[in-house]
Amino acid sequence: MAKRDAVFPAGRQDLYAANTYSAAIRSGDLLFVSGQVGSRDDGSPEPEFEAQVRRAFANLRATLAAGGCGLDDVVDVTSFHTDPEAQFATVMKVKGEVFPETPYPNWTAVGVTWLAGFDFEIKVIARIPG
Repeated sequence: MAKRDAVFPAGRQDLYAANTYSAAIRSGDLLFVSGQVGSRDDGSPEPEFEAQVRRAFANLRATLAAGGCGLDDVVDVTSFHTDPEAQFATVMKVKGEVFPETPYPNWTAVGVTWLAGFDFEIKVIARIPG
């Protein structure tokens, strides 16, 4: 069985420690990234929805980088939305900027009723290059 190694983006380990989970787990050649939200450095949410989505992707990029990956290494995406109908156009706009060309990662979007004060969350699995 492959060893699990916790991965944390620079400067955010205390936020994860306070909530008792890892930003990502590296196991073999895979990186399993916990749900990333549009949180500022202090853990508070970006108040405007598009800014929150952009911040979630920025936090995702930082976590991927800490694990030796980039967005091109992402193979599986799950996103969580508190109001999918109202939010989907904004999410698709930002998604198109983040993943502008094929092959796109597979993606599952889920409507939820609670995200601890956030309106969007994204979790991924990436293959670690090399």
